[in-house]
Amino acid sequence: MKEHSNKKVAAVTLGCKLNYAETSTILDQLSKKGWLLSSIGERADLIIIHTCAVTKQAEQKCRQKIRAIKRKNPSSKIAVIGCYSQFNPEALSAIDGIDAILGSNDKFDIKRYEDILLGTEPSPLVRVTPANTIEKVYPGYSLPAAASCERTRAFLKIQDGCDNGCSYCAIPLIRGGSRSLPAAHIVERAHLLASSGYREIVLTGVNTGDYRSGGLKLKELLRMLEEVSISRIRISSIEPDIVDRELIALVAGSKKIVPHFHIPLQSGSDRILRAMRRHYDTALYRDRVLMSVENIADCAIGADVMVGYPGETEEDFLKMYHFIEELPLASLHVFSCSIRPGTRLALQITNSERKPVESAEIARRYSELAELGRRHEARFKARYTGKECMVLIERSKPVEAGQPAYSGYTRNYLRVLVESNESQLQHTLPGNEVPVRIDSLDEDLNLKGRVLS
Repeated sequence: MKEHSNKKVAAVTLGCKLNYAETSTILDQLSKKGWLLSSIGERADLIIIHTCAVTKQAEQKCRQKIRAIKRKNPSSKIAVIGCYSQFNPEALSAIDGIDAILGSNDKFDIKRYEDILLGTEPSPLVRVTPANTIEKVYPGYSLPAAASCERTRAFLKIQDGCDNGCSYCAIPLIRGGSRSLPAAHIVERAHLLASSGYREIVLTGVNTGDYRSGGLKLKELLRMLEEVSISRIRISSIEPDIVDRELIALVAGSKKIVPHFHIPLQSGSDRILRAMRRHYDTALYRDRVLMSVENIADCAIGADVMVGYPGETEEDFLKMYHFIEELPLASLHVFSCSIRPGTRLALQITNSERKPVESAEIARRYSELAELGRRHEARFKARYTGKECMVLIERSKPVEAGQPAYSGYTRNYLRVLVESNESQLQHTLPGNEVPVRIDSLDEDLNLKGRVLS
């Protein structure tokens, strides 16, 4: 019998899709060593909490989650891993009840978890390898479907780290420079995920579009993945300069790469984009968005935008507002600027080179952009009422009281609540892609439809 065959491990993941992929990798490795995969409510022997540190708000959420989990699971060992562990281990070490703090590199040391559980951990509580010394890129992929109930989308890591040097971003300080996994490894993992029952693969990374390995770039990798027997291939967040004519043509002509891009904007003011050290201007961004929607049928574009970057004036904000107003976006994620220690922006604040925007002004700008984003989303979704879409079912239980029992996503990533009668039950099981007629869009911007016979 394996040493840990009767031990249970559970995990909670906060943050991005990349974190989810890496958590699954760690759980997969533990499972292969005999650990039983569990949930938080099942009194796991070890609970792994995978953290995020992209903003101060993300860090606060991590601290709250750690304390809540420890309070409800006093007998469980707690390992806190990931970006917050790497970025500010001192803050985490002040929280009672944490048994180990593992950074971006050390979280993949499977023996470390075994030592924590056995009480034979020889090293200090905190283990953090400096980000600038991390050269290896560790894999990340979702577990096979049998070990992850009702999972139809798999996250597959292709790249880690970033070399862009944006003034506000701490990710290079946390995850190191850009590096990519070999294409052969990625394709092999994609075949495994497909044979495990997954219907969609989401390619993830810190800077996914910067994929390059053995002379291959993202477009070559996508062509290789099209040979995998998978229904859908989705690209996670990708920089605007990567969305060029060749990539757009590839997606437009593909039966597997879905018509959905998430392209971070960050600001609609060229002056602020230069201060952020972003590698494009609004003209390029507009060109790539328009080129995408004009050439890719049903293309949905999501965007990130930051408000309150230090030095952002009302004129900058209005330029951003009107720029976004004119774009054909399907969704908009708005967030406020967070000063991250160690970044170029933090140094500029310290040296009084940049002045923070007043919090009340940030709140107003945030509110106005969020409402603009809601109008974009409503306008885009309304186009689909009365139409037939292929929906990949992902849930087969009530979303909430009074709502249809099934939900899933269209190819361009619109969530649909699906009604189904008893005779169609087998068609609406998770993993099935079914034709759905979209009947309505409710006031909460939920699309609702019914399965077609």
